[in-house]
Order: sequence, then C-alpha cells, then structure tokens
Amino acid sequence: MSSSRLNVACGGSLFFKCENLQKVGAFKARGATNAVFALDEASARRGVATHSSGNHAQALARAAKLRGIPAYIVMPSNSARVKIRAVEGYGGTIVFCEPTQEAREKTCAELVAETGSTMIHSFENVDVMAGQGTAALELLEEIPDIDFVVCPVGGGGLLSGTAIAAKGIRSDIRVVAAEPENADDAAQSFRAGHRIRIAGGNTIADGLRTNIGEPNFSIIQRYVDDIVTVTEQGITAAMRAIWETMKIIIEPSAAVPYAAILENRLDVRDQRVGIIVSGGNVDLDLLPWK
Repeated sequence: MSSSRLNVACGGSLFFKCENLQKVGAFKARGATNAVFALDEASARRGVATHSSGNHAQALARAAKLRGIPAYIVMPSNSARVKIRAVEGYGGTIVFCEPTQEAREKTCAELVAETGSTMIHSFENVDVMAGQGTAALELLEEIPDIDFVVCPVGGGGLLSGTAIAAKGIRSDIRVVAAEPENADDAAQSFRAGHRIRIAGGNTIADGLRTNIGEPNFSIIQRYVDDIVTVTEQGITAAMRAIWETMKIIIEPSAAVPYAAILENRLDVRDQRVGIIVSGGNVDLDLLPWK
C-alpha cells in the first residue's frame, strides 16, 4: 500500500508491506509455517513446542494445525485472554508458567523432554528467519527499484530474514532497522560490535521488548546497514497517522519504522522506501491516544 499524503509529508515514496493483513495478524505466520513444514515426518509426528505470549504462539499453533500435528505452547500466566483464546482456537495445547523468561524456558524444556516435540524458537531458528524473509521477497518482486527497506527489530527474526532476502536480490539495497529508544539493545549492540542485553524495555511496542538473539545478531552485523531508534511519542504519532491516513489497523511495534521517518531519524527525501508493517494485533481498549 502507499499514501500520497504520507509521501508528500516526507518527500519520498513509501511502500508499505502490510503484514497486519497476514494470517494471525502478523508476519510471524510466515516463519512458523516454514519451520513446521520443514520438519521431517518422524519429527513432525511428535509435534512442535515453543514459549510465547503473543503472535508466535498463535502462528505456531496454526502452522501445526495445517500440518495436522500437535502444538505445545508455553504461555505466561498473565498472557492476554484474546491471545490465549487464539492459540486454543488453532488447537494448541497450552501450558501456563510464571511470567518470567526463566520460567518460560524451563517449562518449555521440560515439555520438549516429556513429549519429544521439536522446539521452534520465535527468532533463533534458521527456518523461522527464512520464512520471515519472504515478506521482503514479495515486496521486492512487486517494487523492485526501492532504495532501502526498513523493518522493526526485537529478537531479530524479521530483520535477519529481511536483510538476507533483500541483499540476496540486490547487493546495493540498504537495509535499516528501527527500534524504540526504551528498548534499544539491538542499536547498542550494533554500535558496540557485540551483543548488549538490557532489562525488558518499558515501551508501548511490546513486540520489540525482546533482546536480540545471538544467531540473529551475527546476521545483522553482516547484512544490516544501520539501526535507528525512536521515542514513545513518535511511535504513538506514527501509529495514529497510519490509522487515520491509510485506514488500516497496525500495532505499536509496526509503527516504529514510520516513526523513524516522522522523527527524521531516516532521510527519505527523493528515496523509494519499502516498509515492513509487522502486524496489527492491538488491544482496542488500550489505544495509546485514548
């Protein structure tokens, strides 16, 4: 999608790849499906497992349902009811745990050991990364002459896949990530040249609070040109501008790349820019401008 109003405002040409319209409402459907269907038959029969409170949980449950295999999903006890219902609706078996990263990982490891299922991590998995990269492939098939592509970064699955796909098609294309200032571990790590872990960031972009994954960071160092950061006010303004102008629902994490343009963290004048709109799963009772 594109918007003449937004183009005039920034002086460039913006092309939005709308993963908010994807199954499960986010790009996560791509990676989960690719990983599930990449399994051999023997492994697949034992099922798949993961720990997630959000889009990956739904995406993996759906992918497993498509292949006709079990999905075991560890979810924190404080997960949103709408996300729990979505996982259940896709036939996933939910195991609840305490709302800490340690409890999630421990419970999931026990579940894998008990069931013999295959762990499908939400971003530290090459098949997941490859699946996420298909969004950039489709973008470049439709708009081949863009100057650079921008996507949000949390754990780095989407960014890793996007960077490999984009650079694989056109080595001269620029790949840039955007991240909240309040959860800027990827930007800090990119500048330092090694991973820097921070406590869970206090940002409205809840999908980007995760620290960058180790295999993801290695790919990012090789293929990504820059990582910029944006303010919470910028995220809210960008989210609202897209809702009002383009008439589509996007979540805060998906607004981060456009926020980078609004806050002049990216110079897009006379540039053709592809933006990966990562998802549209938002609690309508908790809109940031209410």
